[in-house]
Amino acid sequence: MADVLLAPAKLTRSLRIVGTREDGYHLLDAEMVSIDLADELTFEAGDGLDLRNAAPDVPVDDTNLVRRALVLVGRTAYVRVDKHIPSGAGLGGGSADAAAVLRWAGVEDPDLAVRLGADVPFCVRGGRARVRGIGDDLEHLAYEDRTYTLLTPPVHCSTAAVYEAWDRLGGPTGIGPNDLEPAALHVAPELARWRDRLGDATGGAPVLAGSGATWFVEGTHPGEGHVVVRTVPAAIEP
Repeated sequence: MADVLLAPAKLTRSLRIVGTREDGYHLLDAEMVSIDLADELTFEAGDGLDLRNAAPDVPVDDTNLVRRALVLVGRTAYVRVDKHIPSGAGLGGGSADAAAVLRWAGVEDPDLAVRLGADVPFCVRGGRARVRGIGDDLEHLAYEDRTYTLLTPPVHCSTAAVYEAWDRLGGPTGIGPNDLEPAALHVAPELARWRDRLGDATGGAPVLAGSGATWFVEGTHPGEGHVVVRTVPAAIEP
């Protein structure tokens, strides 16, 4: 029998960078929530990875986060990933998939999960949390039923490039709730056009999701390219 798990995307509602460690890792103070946009992972006996509907730049070798998560927990499986979370969108698609592997293996240790990335410890449990440190310090918060409208432009934002730009720019503070916005706009200036498009269509002030490229506003605002999502209380099963 195959095991099927959903891997909900994460939406970073606010992100402050409060310091940098000697090893170069940035210290965060963020609020993250799980949303009902999710990948679906099917685990079967065997050894392999089948990515469906993934962007061409998503690796399928041992550098893929699903494969890395399996190695980390010492498990073997043939995993099919049906992708719905866009790549390079700041919604934690790869992290959500890795977290689903950890849940499947019964592993919840944030100190282990953070080896795969700063978003992975949150994605293991999901819901709503204040996330600090390098992503391994979690304070789980009461669930809030909220709706957001997302706009993901055809622009890929490298997380590493955005953080490097933030360092080069001297650590700017975002005008809104995300300190990475100035750095992301420096790396990909065309993001501003998509921000303004969503703002003009909704009357809201769009916020960048994580390191980008997705912009979001609260509320339901159907429109071309808009994706309306709701928060979910935890990492969910189908």
